[in-house]
Amino acid sequence: QVQLVESGGGLVQPGGSLRLSCLASIRNFGSRAMGWFRQVPGKEREFVAAISGADGSQYYADSAKGRFTISRDNGKDTLYLQMNSLQHEDTAIYYCAGRASAYTIQSAEYYDYWGRGTQVTVSA
Repeated sequence: QVQLVESGGGLVQPGGSLRLSCLASIRNFGSRAMGWFRQVPGKEREFVAAISGADGSQYYADSAKGRFTISRDNGKDTLYLQMNSLQHEDTAIYYCAGRASAYTIQSAEYYDYWGRGTQVTVSA
């Protein structure tokens, strides 16, 4: 049974940092594309970052470029999102997602597995 469990969310001041983790109970984790999405109430789920299961290539939303870094530790079946220079607009529930495929895509509808999310709040 596939399970993705996020952790690391919380309250942080503007300009601060957080590192999210996603522990994946998923077969062949290292060969799967993984991604992070976020959602605020009343809005659609938004792509943040993704990492390929084929070659480790990383892709970012424009809002995340230069501030966020996605990475994975295949030996630990864990996905990470390092978030720096956090802003109020980054406040959201952050979801870990996985694909059956090794290839990344930015559309949430093409991800097969989802965690329950972790809340990130950026506030003074």
